[in-house]
Amino acid sequence: MCFATVNGVQIYYEVLGQGEPLLLVNGQGGDHHGWDMIRDGFAASHRVIVWDHRGTGQSDKPREPAYSIEGFAADAVGLLDHLGIRRAHAYGISMGGRICQRLGIDHGSRLGGLVLGCTTPGNAHGVRRPAEVDARMANRPSDPEEAARFLLDQMVTPAFVATHPEYVEAALERARNPIPAYAQRMHYLASEGHDAWDGLPHITAPVLVIHGSDDTINPTANAALLAGRIPGAELRIIQGGRHGYFIEFADEATPAVLDFLARHPIAGA
Repeated sequence: MCFATVNGVQIYYEVLGQGEPLLLVNGQGGDHHGWDMIRDGFAASHRVIVWDHRGTGQSDKPREPAYSIEGFAADAVGLLDHLGIRRAHAYGISMGGRICQRLGIDHGSRLGGLVLGCTTPGNAHGVRRPAEVDARMANRPSDPEEAARFLLDQMVTPAFVATHPEYVEAALERARNPIPAYAQRMHYLASEGHDAWDGLPHITAPVLVIHGSDDTINPTANAALLAGRIPGAELRIIQGGRHGYFIEFADEATPAVLDFLARHPIAGA
């Protein structure tokens, strides 16, 4: 088991594979297991780093100071420092994509390629999720099966649920063993407090914006907003994909990301 002391907090992490380093940055309230189904596809050609955000998994779960997207980005940089990595690619989904935006704005010299998955520039300038979905995100159902079914419906199609019982069981297991309610709330507030609009034009790293066409947690229209705001950004929409496009449509999404990273190698790596 690997832990790093990062910004005063013990962070659990795992490293696998060989090649240019790649941070896989999970979303709101999520730990490193969010990448379990697809991380080997990246580890075949990259040195993959996954970790548990503060407040999740095996990492510390402090109640203060308040969590923030800037703070999560600083944790990612601190983990790179701990591992002796000067520059890395970064791929974030949902809140992880918000963290990656902040990495691009505040820590661009540490980046190779930057991939923003199923994310938004923040509510001030982005397209907000439907009110009924946001209410469920802010106040997760207390019944584990209800919580799991809500997220499954948002993440993947019924057809995927019907043919992937292991994915359903993993969702149920997470719902039966949630992170503390205070940590979930702090993650939600950090994500909702994100506003990268003014900084997006200053991102100099190569950027791929990738999104499912049927996302309601972070509406798909946000992808075009991000790609239009970041100089030179590429845009890829995964048709039929919900918020979990990267899982259900991994056969399309993972090669798209790998192709992008291969076209933007880390200088001197």
